[in-house]
Amino acid sequence: MKFLACSLALVFSVSTFAISGGGGSGGGTPPSNQSDIDPFPSNGNTYHWPLSGNLGTHDPTLIKEGDVWWQFQTGNGIYGKVSYNGGTYWEPLPSVLPNGLWWWGYYVPAHNGMDVWAPDVRKYNGKTYMYYSISTFGSNTSAIGLLSTDSIASGNWTDEGMVVRTTSSDNHNAIDPDLVVDENGAPWLAYGSFWSGIKLVALSSSDMKPTGTTYSLASNPAGIEAPTIIYKNGYYYLFVSVGQCCQGTNSTYTIRYGRSSSIAGPYRDKNGVNMLNGGGTIMDAGNTQWVGPGGQDVYGSGVIVRHAYDAYDNGNAKLLISNLKWVNGWPQY
Repeated sequence: MKFLACSLALVFSVSTFAISGGGGSGGGTPPSNQSDIDPFPSNGNTYHWPLSGNLGTHDPTLIKEGDVWWQFQTGNGIYGKVSYNGGTYWEPLPSVLPNGLWWWGYYVPAHNGMDVWAPDVRKYNGKTYMYYSISTFGSNTSAIGLLSTDSIASGNWTDEGMVVRTTSSDNHNAIDPDLVVDENGAPWLAYGSFWSGIKLVALSSSDMKPTGTTYSLASNPAGIEAPTIIYKNGYYYLFVSVGQCCQGTNSTYTIRYGRSSSIAGPYRDKNGVNMLNGGGTIMDAGNTQWVGPGGQDVYGSGVIVRHAYDAYDNGNAKLLISNLKWVNGWPQY
């Protein structure tokens, strides 16, 4: 579950840091070969980007268009940031939907009108799509919406309407969407938060909305959400956030993962435990400075973005970006 109060006051915070400890350490600038969807070498050195500028963030998603990096996040009307220097210095953007959309309140009557959670942005078939969540904290009366654009830089997004919804009679929660493209180029949507866990459904490539069976991928008694799935070298990798977010330095989020030869699972961790049975190898449990890392997204298969709460700065949620290193078929920092 996502909660705007975690990030609303932080969106315009400005700081400079190099990620340290379990959050990583590093210097310099990101590698220069950032021209395609998988821009970093699979087995390169671990690299944590030294970030500065506008870093207040919750539930970030990351994409590159031309030479410009874009990041979107939880916030009023969907907040965003832009980086013109290769992804290290970030500037704020206006809200994507400053006036909201009429149908949000129809599907989620308790919604406050502007609070939008956990967007996911990805290119597919020549367009850029952004899935996002409308909900209220602690409720599974929720809806996932969709926007599209031919150019992020244009700032012109088209409302494609509601994609999937849940009500109090369902045993899962339609938030935290993630657009996945399988090895055959077909689109899928992963989503889910708490209740019975992470779900997956195939999408029609004509309207990018669900068609067919909904699969269950992962569950955890500690709470699980924020799925991200990527395909690499014959496996699908599922990244999730396990634990509680939105409590500053009391947050218990950890980033965990498993893999499967089929997009619909079963996903098993490094010890062979099915993620439907609480499995999931811990990738990042934070450190003394960066507490509760999660809300992650993976760009290509080489870059991971997430938020964590800065214990050295009043527990503010901030943006972290790192390269992934792949060792024996498993990801790590």
